[in-house]
Amino acid sequence: MTHPAEPSADVPPRLDLRGIGLRFGAVRALADVSLQVRPGEILALLGDSGCGKSTLLRAIAGLEQPETGTIRLDGTLVSEDGRGVAPEARGVGLMFQDYALFPHLTVAENVRFGLHGKSLQGRSAAEARAIAQARLEQVGLADRARSYPGTLSGGESQRVALARALAPGPRVLLLDEPFSNLDRRTRDQVRDDTLAVLRASGATTLLVTHDPEEALGFADRIALMRRGRIVQVGTGPELYRHPATRFAARFFGDLVEIGGTCRAGILATPFGPVPAPGHAEGAAVTLCLRPEAIRLGAPGASLRAVVRARRFLGAAALLTVSAEGVPEPLRLPVPADDPREPGDTVGLSLDPAHGFIFASEAD
Repeated sequence: MTHPAEPSADVPPRLDLRGIGLRFGAVRALADVSLQVRPGEILALLGDSGCGKSTLLRAIAGLEQPETGTIRLDGTLVSEDGRGVAPEARGVGLMFQDYALFPHLTVAENVRFGLHGKSLQGRSAAEARAIAQARLEQVGLADRARSYPGTLSGGESQRVALARALAPGPRVLLLDEPFSNLDRRTRDQVRDDTLAVLRASGATTLLVTHDPEEALGFADRIALMRRGRIVQVGTGPELYRHPATRFAARFFGDLVEIGGTCRAGILATPFGPVPAPGHAEGAAVTLCLRPEAIRLGAPGASLRAVVRARRFLGAAALLTVSAEGVPEPLRLPVPADDPREPGDTVGLSLDPAHGFIFASEAD
């Protein structure tokens, strides 16, 4: 994927959040959230349910008012310490996961409904129809303009909702779990189609998702959230290869975790010594390994292991192996034609480039 260039001091962010805080009663929903999004960038807000990502989206849209912090759109202040510009005056498009299409309106009328208030000022009815038709052509549904939502598939409904959100030409487009109601095959195709539309339109977009695979494949950058805070921001490869915390490492896939004590900058493991730079002498540390860090080989490699189970996955297979000193069984993907079967002895070696060491008490 091609990512936008790094921010330039000469180009202000399209969206600028500083110190956003919000509580619902005794529950802290957002805590000191700061984030900048570049013009034309697609950024994913990623995290578990209840981490605050949808609340942050609603705060940007003006549907929730933060108690502290500031929100700026193209340098214009739209929210500050409990006061904010009305949602309809922000130039922000919002698309929910249920799409919220009006069943009594045609597809074209649903899209034109997105052109209201300030977005319609100075436009004639004919211009509004032309804009709606252009957006429907952009999402590949020009031939369904006179259809009603009840006749559409889930993927078609999603594209109509996207066309409606894009119709006013919003400064920022906010997508809240837009693909979660689709089956997997439809979801993959609609997601690809949506990404193509967003790239073509140049829309600055924030996508809320709990799916790390979706965030990695869809967004230019990812903001990983936990308990109302942003844990780490970066490109997909940056978060996957260089997680800032053990929580971030765990979020992007299975980990093999091996604890121990740092001695002279080294952690002794069943695979052999692993450098542990930056950790104090005697510190309790944990080595976190992604499956690709562990390589299968012939018996006699650095660590002996036994295949316990094999599962066919189509183009690949998954081997479950056990090794002395490793606390949990290892699940290692292999090509479908790999000959190893349960009961076979194998050798395991380690590629430390795919491993991370964290302080054991850190999370």
